[in-house]
Amino acid sequence: MAVQISRRTFINRVAAAGLAAPLILPRLGFASHASGKLQHAAIGVGGQGASDLECIVSSGKVQVYALCDIDEVTLKKAAQRYPGARLYRDWREMLEKEEGHIDSVNVSTPDHMHAPAAMKAIRKGMHVFCEKPLTHEVYEARQLTLAARKKGVATQMGIQIHSHEFYRMAVQWLKEGAIGKVKAWHSWCAAVYTTPDKKRPAGEDPVPARVAWDLWLGVAPKRPYKEGIYHPFKWRCWRDFGGGATGDFGCHIFDPVFTALNIGAPLTISCEAECVSEEVYPAWTIARYEFPGTPLTAGPKIEATWMDGEKKPPAAWSPDLPKDHELPPSGSMIIGEEGTLILPHVGPPHLYPVEKFKDYPKPQLEPKDHYHEFVEAALGNGKPGANFDFAGPLTEAVLLANVANRFPGKKLEWNAEKLKFSNSQEANEYIRRRYRRGWHVRGL
Repeated sequence: MAVQISRRTFINRVAAAGLAAPLILPRLGFASHASGKLQHAAIGVGGQGASDLECIVSSGKVQVYALCDIDEVTLKKAAQRYPGARLYRDWREMLEKEEGHIDSVNVSTPDHMHAPAAMKAIRKGMHVFCEKPLTHEVYEARQLTLAARKKGVATQMGIQIHSHEFYRMAVQWLKEGAIGKVKAWHSWCAAVYTTPDKKRPAGEDPVPARVAWDLWLGVAPKRPYKEGIYHPFKWRCWRDFGGGATGDFGCHIFDPVFTALNIGAPLTISCEAECVSEEVYPAWTIARYEFPGTPLTAGPKIEATWMDGEKKPPAAWSPDLPKDHELPPSGSMIIGEEGTLILPHVGPPHLYPVEKFKDYPKPQLEPKDHYHEFVEAALGNGKPGANFDFAGPLTEAVLLANVANRFPGKKLEWNAEKLKFSNSQEANEYIRRRYRRGWHVRGL
């Protein structure tokens, strides 16, 4: 009797065989589909979603099987670019109906829907590329990490510069001890995400015919539609939907330091903030972390500072920089026992003092494509650098600042193993949210 298996099961078996004996198995064509390509679905196809999908497809090893978006105009535009793809407004319906036909998905929705969609796909054995921050809640990040590890699927978070030469050069310099053991680091971002009055707008506007508003709200509490306030971009300002400037840029800018120094979960975190609001994020946050030391840091602990909303540290915090040195609008300053590394966000790293490091060699790095790395992993070839085992803990650390900025001036003590603060039950209420009725996802 012939036994039939789904395409995704076949890919997973090939991948597993490739890990056990990496000969030619991962390179075999996938005969269950005539194209021999990874069958891919996109959840969110406008803006960043359109860019993510195009970059994944550029690998030449992917066929777009299905597209999903709550905005009909956006969905139709994507359908013109990928003719023949099956179209959906509700990702839950897509994942249920197309199970067995979809090998991989990219989740490029507003932050609050990252974890539900990604978890559903992972539990069905699909490989997942998910935009940053990996999740909206700290609890979700932990659960998504564990689920992906258990299922053995390929994963990648959308911190694209993780694969760029600039960040990889900084990582290598730190790992090889160019500036000696690291004493402290400071990261900052110029972005400002808030609203002037810090309040939810009154009234209600008619929902445009093109927008499935209830699907856009998803797991978040129900609220009236207001034109231009939430969809398609300003959702980042609102606590129910986005992560503010911290959530949007923290995973990017913390990334190379976490990668190089093998930073783990923080021990404590405290914040200053421009305001405390249940509705919107503050215009600026200053978060102070204490992390356990690593072999590449000086002392048993290392202190780190995160700033956003156009705030940044003074150059005088480093003895290696001229006092009038102009730091980049966004980036990191890593201070070591033998020098300082300045890494702009999306810019080449620099070592200081300049005279000391003027002849310091730059590493020769092979080009790497963040998206293609995910595709190759889904086909059984290697493991992406920003897989969820890395991206999950990074996201947890970043999102803790969005809890702490509700409690300015209070030093919160974090127990990563128990996933809670040991000295604040009030803060623990913000580690996990209750999903709206009808939107429960198993595992979350």
